[in-house]
Amino acid sequence: MDVSIVIPLINEDESLPELCSWIETVVTAHHLSYEVILVDDGSTDNSWDFIERKSRENGHFKGIKFQRNYGKSAALNEGFKAAKGDVIITMDADMQDSPDEIPELHRMIMQDGYDMVSGWKKKRYDNTLTKNIPSKIFNAVARANSGIQLHDFNCGLKSYRKKVVKSIEVYGEMHRYIPILAKWSGFRKIGEKVVEHRPRKYGVTKFGWRRFVNGFLDLATIMFLGKFGKRPMQFFGLLGTLFFLIGSISSIYLVIGKLVSADFALTNRPSFYIALTTMIIGMQLFLTGFVAEMIARNAPERNSYLVEEKLGID
Repeated sequence: MDVSIVIPLINEDESLPELCSWIETVVTAHHLSYEVILVDDGSTDNSWDFIERKSRENGHFKGIKFQRNYGKSAALNEGFKAAKGDVIITMDADMQDSPDEIPELHRMIMQDGYDMVSGWKKKRYDNTLTKNIPSKIFNAVARANSGIQLHDFNCGLKSYRKKVVKSIEVYGEMHRYIPILAKWSGFRKIGEKVVEHRPRKYGVTKFGWRRFVNGFLDLATIMFLGKFGKRPMQFFGLLGTLFFLIGSISSIYLVIGKLVSADFALTNRPSFYIALTTMIIGMQLFLTGFVAEMIARNAPERNSYLVEEKLGID
């Protein structure tokens, strides 16, 4: 199969008929064998009813329905698991991504040899304050920390070699940083393509300020796991040892002061308690931090989602 198109969605029943028809027209015109995996992330409108009808009419369209809303990362992760195409393309369901980009995104993977290609919405039609400015901040921080020179990490329109999506795990709000996950997994040929960003025709944006905060927290998680996921003791051990040494040296200084002069007030000094606290923090970083991070990293339930129903998915 040439291409799998994975589309996460929530409450997009107005846009889905036009989007699916457009995708059919494009892939047929370019003679691409395809499947479209529509992942319903807990919609409360008639999105799933449309997906059921479309799947019956055209077996190339398949569906995954979550029992409740888990978020875009969860939807993409389930779509990646189900995808069978040589190239996997992701796009949003709100009609702001153009299906006309599909053939070129496919060509850049198969002919130009990229592992993944990220879209760049050079001209945007989003709200400047709530989306454009936060997006620029995200991208600047991500570039600085990852070394990947992309203009738009968060663009929903991307293409991947099949091996890439089968090698990464997406959860939380980490869909924003899939290029970083791909790089940490050893896929370094990451390209970029200027793509059309269309004004919103249906529905309302699902972006909120909580995602802005969560995005930064997930970036910190990715950067930590990428650098120290296999050797966390080098991070926690260094900090723990540093804090413990500072506290120990301070405590020794205070004790010597007490031995030299009986008038030296030891327990009445704030520095005594600060030194003890620093030693305790050092021990906690050295022991508790390491154990807690390993438990979180290997938790089997971390990426488990309740899928209520599947259509055309093995």
